[in-house]
Amino acid sequence: MPPRVARNSEFNSYVFIKNELKNLGWNIKNPNRDPNGEVYTQQECLDHPEIGNQLGRQKPENVIKVRENIFWVIEAKPELNDLQRAYDEAVDYANTINRSRIVKAQLVSGVAGNDIDGYIVQTGFVQQNGQATSILYNERAITSLLSKEQAQYLVDNNTCRLNDIITSEETFIKIAEEINEILHKASINKDLRATVISSVLLAMISDTLPNFNASPDVFIRDINNRVEDVLITHSKREFAAHIELRLPQEDSAKIKYKTAIVKTLFSLRKINIKAAMNSDHDLLGKFYEVFLKYGNGAKDIGIVLTPRHVTNFAVDILDVNSNDLIYDPACGTGGFLVAGYDKVKNEARPDEIALFKKHRIFGVEQQAIVASLAIVNMIFRGDGKNNIINANSLVKHLTRITRNGGLSAEYKDNNEDQRPPITKVLMNPPFALKDDDEKEYRFINHALGQMTENGLLFCVLPCSVMYVSGDYLDWRRNLLLNHTLECVMTFPNDLFYPQASVEPIIIIVRAKVPHGTKNVLWARILDDGYRKLKRRRLPTIGENDLTRYTSTIRSYIHSQSTFDEVKGIIQILPIRYNEESLELIPQNYLDNIEYNEQEITTQMEKSLSDIYLQSLSEVFNAD
Repeated sequence: MPPRVARNSEFNSYVFIKNELKNLGWNIKNPNRDPNGEVYTQQECLDHPEIGNQLGRQKPENVIKVRENIFWVIEAKPELNDLQRAYDEAVDYANTINRSRIVKAQLVSGVAGNDIDGYIVQTGFVQQNGQATSILYNERAITSLLSKEQAQYLVDNNTCRLNDIITSEETFIKIAEEINEILHKASINKDLRATVISSVLLAMISDTLPNFNASPDVFIRDINNRVEDVLITHSKREFAAHIELRLPQEDSAKIKYKTAIVKTLFSLRKINIKAAMNSDHDLLGKFYEVFLKYGNGAKDIGIVLTPRHVTNFAVDILDVNSNDLIYDPACGTGGFLVAGYDKVKNEARPDEIALFKKHRIFGVEQQAIVASLAIVNMIFRGDGKNNIINANSLVKHLTRITRNGGLSAEYKDNNEDQRPPITKVLMNPPFALKDDDEKEYRFINHALGQMTENGLLFCVLPCSVMYVSGDYLDWRRNLLLNHTLECVMTFPNDLFYPQASVEPIIIIVRAKVPHGTKNVLWARILDDGYRKLKRRRLPTIGENDLTRYTSTIRSYIHSQSTFDEVKGIIQILPIRYNEESLELIPQNYLDNIEYNEQEITTQMEKSLSDIYLQSLSEVFNAD
């Protein structure tokens, strides 16, 4: 008797659909048994008197209660190429239910795939004529199942068009970790995973899906061709080699590699990446940065990402606008440049945005792979990558030129006849963690050399740069002789968690105006709106020090406005030049914080809670 061959069955999709619905906010209990339940599975839906009366013996995979009398039908098939059949059958089930005058099935989904190949989804809205129309967001068909909120919005508004898709950071982190695990199981090295995700995301810009049934060689060649086409369109073809997908040699390893790429594509479809590419909300860029931070690989290729809330804070207090020329001499994946572009895009006229993104965003990154990630990052935003280059910024110089009647700049290999053009610098230079590392202040000196008089520089540094002796002390003295120190702020020590642990400080410098006797705004940002939890740093709800003091800091920098000082937190005080150590840190200038008993209790409870949660996290991760 020949051995039995295992066949895929739609039964494999049950767990997938159930888990996805649960993650999307649905109560997956049977409504017949639980009054709060919302999900029927196969036979269960026939126990609903009206649905059972219409369907007879027909049993779709799932029927979901969206409203008391409005439902969503899901049908599944075990093979990827059967997606259309699954969708069509879901529509047929819906139209059968819709013969009722009591209940209606207005939403349908087809699910195709299995645990080995992965799953793809097609979702639609059933019109009165019985035809189903794809659910659209930004004129793109969504590629996921619906959250409870989305489904209710569609049926309540009788529309096939979704309003804003808001995806939580927790969801992005979960997908990032899911993809990281997929790539890990395919033996794709950590230091390659960031480039793999860049390639897959660029490949998804195409209007057509790749052929999932093609051989590994043909499939990966197709992905690489799609990536190269996008880069050619953006005049950045030279970066294609740095993010090219490369198959291993062994046939079995090739299959495993291709399977991982396919599953990565399917995972990205869960968060509607395709639709996100046209979103006013920067969902795609946000996911990209979350993956680099939590998907392993960023740290392995020397990336320490500046948190998004810090880059947004920077462009806000510096008031970046369309007239500025902005520069990051160690731009990494382009976080500061993206924040500057996003601010201008939200505030300026279309003609101003066009000029700014093409001629007024400048960034240099020494690592070719990381520079490629910055290029991809800007492409996702719609542009801004023209003047991001792969080079050593310390030997490059920017000089002012005019392009299309507007102010711009170009890179030079020497500073002869240099006319510094930059008005705003936003930077987080590589931290000199070893003796032979390039000192952070060299990047600051370089950046200040590219700036116009009165230009503003925002820089994230290790706190030690502003208090240790030796070369750093000499640098601080020279900084004050030639430039103005406007503001110094400390931030929480876990700002870069989980990638790095360092005591961070932020300085704001006004270029080429000697400091003299001017006052400085000293601040301690104790709560930046994020909290460490289970090896992650997630946003908290409510007011924090950034929301509380951003406008105060911005007003001081631009107009020297006074404000009600808070002792130990934010004060305006002059530099004490008579101190031999010249320690330019808030702790050396601010008064002691005045705590009442309740505040002391609150701080202790928070500290104990953080320690407890961190201990639990380490135990679980050790297991």
